[in-house]
Amino acid sequence: MPYLKVQTNVAVARALRTAFVEAASSQVAAALGKPERYVMVALEPETTMAFAGTDAPLAYLELKSIGLPQSATRGLSEMLCALVHSQLDIDPQRVYIEFIDAPRTMWGWNGDTF
Repeated sequence: MPYLKVQTNVAVARALRTAFVEAASSQVAAALGKPERYVMVALEPETTMAFAGTDAPLAYLELKSIGLPQSATRGLSEMLCALVHSQLDIDPQRVYIEFIDAPRTMWGWNGDTF
């Protein structure tokens, strides 16, 4: 049920894409205390983007999950910024993250909702 979408203007080699989404999946699962079998991660590299009037490396992340507590967002932001910095070499000051707590009835899976 957790979904992490990462959009960046950085070109990411195919081998690094797989490594990144796998690392992100395990870290998100651990941070949220959710089974990794429900975690989905999408990476959209080489997206035309600008931040603060420049196209220097940047990223926009969305993390959606059922029961995402506001009290966890600071730690999640730290973890996600560190991941993007270490794997994609993007300065955390050039990262925005949107956190979304999804109601169970608004999250579908396997022909039903949670």
